[in-house]
Amino acid sequence: MYMKLKNYKWHLLILLLLVIVFAQWHLPQGLAASNVNLVIDGKSIIASPLPVIHNDRTLVPVRLIVEELGAEVAWNEENRTVHIKKGSRQVLLRIDSHLVEYDTGNKVYNLSDVAPKIIDDRTFVPIRLISNALGVAVRWEDDTRTVYVDSHQSSSIVPFFDMKLSTVKSGQVITGTTELQSSFSESVPQGATEIRYLLIDSDTGRGTVVARGSVLSGKYYWLPDLHEDGEKVLVAALYNSEGVFLSGDAVPVKVSVEPQGTLTGISEGQVIGGTISLQAHLNFVAPYVKYEITNVDKGKVFVSNEADPQGVYNWTPMMEDNGNVTIKTIAYDHSGQAYPGQAINIKVDVQRKLEIRGFSSGSTVEKPITLSAYRNFQVSQTEYVMKDPRTGKEEILAQVGYVSHRWFPGTEISGDKVLFVRVKDTSGNTHTSKEIPIKLTGTPKLILEGVGPKQVVTGSVKLKSSSNADVRSIQYFLRNSKTGERKTIARGSLQTEYTWTPVKGDAGECTIQAQGVLASGTKVSSEEVPVTVFMGTTYGPKPVIEKDKFLDLASGLAGESSAKYGMSAALQTAQAILETGWGQSVPVDKYSGKFSNNLFGIKGSGPSGSVISNTWEEYNGQTFRVDANFRAYGNVNDSWADHKKLLLTASRYEPFRAVMHDGTQGAWALRRCGYATDSKYPLKLINIINTYGLNKLDEVGI
Repeated sequence: MYMKLKNYKWHLLILLLLVIVFAQWHLPQGLAASNVNLVIDGKSIIASPLPVIHNDRTLVPVRLIVEELGAEVAWNEENRTVHIKKGSRQVLLRIDSHLVEYDTGNKVYNLSDVAPKIIDDRTFVPIRLISNALGVAVRWEDDTRTVYVDSHQSSSIVPFFDMKLSTVKSGQVITGTTELQSSFSESVPQGATEIRYLLIDSDTGRGTVVARGSVLSGKYYWLPDLHEDGEKVLVAALYNSEGVFLSGDAVPVKVSVEPQGTLTGISEGQVIGGTISLQAHLNFVAPYVKYEITNVDKGKVFVSNEADPQGVYNWTPMMEDNGNVTIKTIAYDHSGQAYPGQAINIKVDVQRKLEIRGFSSGSTVEKPITLSAYRNFQVSQTEYVMKDPRTGKEEILAQVGYVSHRWFPGTEISGDKVLFVRVKDTSGNTHTSKEIPIKLTGTPKLILEGVGPKQVVTGSVKLKSSSNADVRSIQYFLRNSKTGERKTIARGSLQTEYTWTPVKGDAGECTIQAQGVLASGTKVSSEEVPVTVFMGTTYGPKPVIEKDKFLDLASGLAGESSAKYGMSAALQTAQAILETGWGQSVPVDKYSGKFSNNLFGIKGSGPSGSVISNTWEEYNGQTFRVDANFRAYGNVNDSWADHKKLLLTASRYEPFRAVMHDGTQGAWALRRCGYATDSKYPLKLINIINTYGLNKLDEVGI
């Protein structure tokens, strides 16, 4: 009987331990059950729930305390806010937000070290927040693990942190570029790696990052966006490498920007005689600017295309621009509203310039070259002229209006020559450029056109040739690089373009060569151009997901990386949309069909090797496609991460990283850093962001 009772007690003890362990497992993360006592105005409060410890901070149930002290509490389920009111004091708290709004006649903003939390359907806040909210004394006694609240002792609002946003005053009106810097009366919090400046809407508790960086006490500059006008809260916040908030400060500001732009690169009354570099300095974020140049004497107005708001615009005046000229910037907002800047008056006085271009001085010309005339005045006729410097004899190579001319020097001329251009202006006056020396060999040459080195031929191609000699007949040969076997694939006249369609036996590494027969019977051959003939099945780009689901996919990935690295989620999403055509054109291996998961068209080798796709090259003035390796990934997540790694680590993208939190500024910075050769690339990204409201993706809380 004794043994049974003993076993029963042991079983009961084990069961109780399991219950305790199970209960601990089911506490909210970061919270620990504890015997924390609560005393309000000398009265011990025994109620549920009791205070708890979270990350070494004591959290108390806000409703229980404030109602005990005679305050009113209102909960807004839609906005997840708690509104506390006692007399003339009001406090607004947001669940999971560190931002606290106090109103004692004037609104004051503070950042709590621990954000209000919902635990068992009750709102818990740090004990110091109760003191700040109601102006009562609150203290913690560690020995007895007791929270004392004393409403008979008044307390002022005490910041949670010793960090201060030192360059912006409370209530300051923001009218343009604003310097941001923070100071610390004590040491910087341990583990802090990044500072972010956020502009928060006090009504929603959400906003955008307006500046960020790793130099915690460094100077940063905020360029406001026009849609940010109104009463806001400017927050300076420190984070660790995991994106965890550590410290901060908040001040109310009013954003009231009157759009303005100044022009640099010229000064009032300046006389210019050549190219000038202009730049707009704006007091707001603009998607683009234009430059308006007006010749006052002639009433002629020139307006540039959309230009980089932070970039340099080079203007080279023509002689017809001589005289009194005004130049001004026109900045545009996201709705297309124009904001002209102040015009600057200058005088243009350029001297006549005429040059022949398309070759270098002293070069030996053995292939076709394209001659062009550089001039800074209008012309009605252009003559490209070759002259023998010994005899002075001239030969007009071409007489055109004002276009370039492709010239392939013939075999009948050789030795030292000079080239120049002679033009007639619109008044009928003749002008001649400086003579540039060249050398001619007089050697017969045959140039193969239609294919280029390393081209992969998968179907019919057009073959054509040009020559500087009298070619009476021509043949095109295909030679197998492995066996050396050669066969004729076309023959006829030089002037005819031939279509060659490879057959099965042509597959493999080959060369194509043209061979012509001159009137004298002499043969002349082109270079052997190496190509690969592929007769199998080829594969083209494929979708990564249904088009109507791609936005959710891309924005989800962008949101994750934005939270981790600070790069605009709107910009990331727009890039993925533009690069893949809404996820419908993702590279696959041209020969195997292997899917790359490459959402940004990055070349090279990735975690899953590479896929072979097409890119463009040029040979003898003709463009053609060749194979290129594009990075392959096991999934789209790896592709997204690799794209961020490229932009975050490559030295060339350092200017981009300074503004990557802003979609508009980041788009132009990518172009300046050489990410894309398309001059319209930033405008395309900005248009996607605006059209689909992607700026919402950059809204964050604190």
